[in-house]
Amino acid sequence: MAIIKPFLTSARYTSTIGVGTGVGPAFAIAATAFDNDAGVAATAFPSTFVYYNLYINGILQQGNTSTITTTAITIPNGDAENAGTPVTVEFVIN
Repeated sequence: MAIIKPFLTSARYTSTIGVGTGVGPAFAIAATAFDNDAGVAATAFPSTFVYYNLYINGILQQGNTSTITTTAITIPNGDAENAGTPVTVEFVIN
């Protein structure tokens, strides 16, 4: 039988497309360009999490839309979006 941790929490980070760098498949936004739930600049994304959700302009994206590390989120062709488009990354952590 699998052991299920009884505690789950989430952490959300917000930014805009305009702070990203690169073009096409190499477009990425650094973790340090995001603000956390407290409105403070993030230093890194969580290193362990169950899953994450990516919202672009408030719309949940499909799972294959991005890849993530502790230092950045890569959104292929994200540079095609308007610079002011909001980006939210939500991590579910246990």
